[in-house]
Amino acid sequence: MPRAARTGNTMGAEVTGADLSRAMEEAQFAAVQALFLEHRVLVFRGQKLTAPQFLSFSRHFGIAEPHVLDQFHHPDYSDILILSNVKKHGKPTGLADGGTYWHSDYSYLEIPARATLLYSIEVPSVGGDTLFADQVTAYEDLPDSMKRRIDGLVAIHHYGNRDDHDLSSRTVAYPPDERQKRLRGITLIKHPLVRRHPLTGRKALYAVSGTSVGIEGMPQDEALDLLRELARHSTQEKYCFSVRYGVGDVVVWDNAAVLHSATLVDPDDPRTLWRITVKERERPRA
Repeated sequence: MPRAARTGNTMGAEVTGADLSRAMEEAQFAAVQALFLEHRVLVFRGQKLTAPQFLSFSRHFGIAEPHVLDQFHHPDYSDILILSNVKKHGKPTGLADGGTYWHSDYSYLEIPARATLLYSIEVPSVGGDTLFADQVTAYEDLPDSMKRRIDGLVAIHHYGNRDDHDLSSRTVAYPPDERQKRLRGITLIKHPLVRRHPLTGRKALYAVSGTSVGIEGMPQDEALDLLRELARHSTQEKYCFSVRYGVGDVVVWDNAAVLHSATLVDPDDPRTLWRITVKERERPRA
């Protein structure tokens, strides 16, 4: 059965005893799920997966939702997003430098992400790590006065990085075109600032960095000051750890419990991953 060893201060674990290329029985996935809910981020080293095998593993967590940037979908499996800085014939083979700021996946959608899975295909010589920040422990460590202030508040979200709207910046999200916006219904979305985990019931700060552009009923400057204060608190080093990839590594994280951020990579240092994101079953609840 799968076993895990914690790698971060408050979360994150490396899992052994799991071959993700094989069909996983219910009892085996129940063990993985228990580890996932405990550690919030799991790392499976040295896997050898085909696209269908990667998809098969992801379906244990939920139903995949194709990314809005459909020009970067896997050519045969639209549920897989290709993350890559590699170009062929002068054209990008995948999305490069996506998510290089703290965020939670699909928080700009009415039904956001449950889990995100990355499978490492090609590893750069320097960089390419994924950083994670524990939003459960960060919330629990807040003073009671702050908890009373923010419990029940509703944040307003939109696609992109609210702290950097310069489309020429390497930290801003790659902008969807008008067709993609219409197809996915990208508009202003509201989610609880503090949400209960759909499976554990534990409270966590939710997407206080990344897509959050305001707080319902609060002046904009006051809202952004509060969001930035919470982001600074919740991404302190004591809540964070990073994953350095090897070829074949699979990482899966809980978007209701963590923020994450990619690190920039030299455009000439090849890096390629496959990503699958599965959605929650319903809207987040306070």
